[in-house]
Amino acid sequence: QVRLVESGGGLVQPGGSLRLSCAASGSIFSIYNMGWYRQAPGKQRELVAVITSGGSTNYADSVKGRFTISRDNANNTMYLQMNSLKPEDTAVYYCNAHIGSIVTISYWGQGTHVTVSS
Repeated sequence: QVRLVESGGGLVQPGGSLRLSCAASGSIFSIYNMGWYRQAPGKQRELVAVITSGGSTNYADSVKGRFTISRDNANNTMYLQMNSLKPEDTAVYYCNAHIGSIVTISYWGQGTHVTVSS
């Protein structure tokens, strides 16, 4: 069984920073692509950033230059450094990881709340 656990969410003022973490545990053979998604109230879940096992990254236009995704393959952990936060970044942030060997399965974390407000 594989489990993804996010942490690091909270309340922050506009312009502030937060760092989210996602730790994978359980029966892990290999972790391929990992990513952060978010869902604001009343909106669909959207991609924030993805990172490959080799470290290549891709970002949503709305967060480019403000957010940085990274991963620690040795510890099966992924991070999202969020700077210059805006009220529109308020959402539940979810961790996603494709894990397996020949066949990969997409796993999701339970989500962590990020609220940007003065």
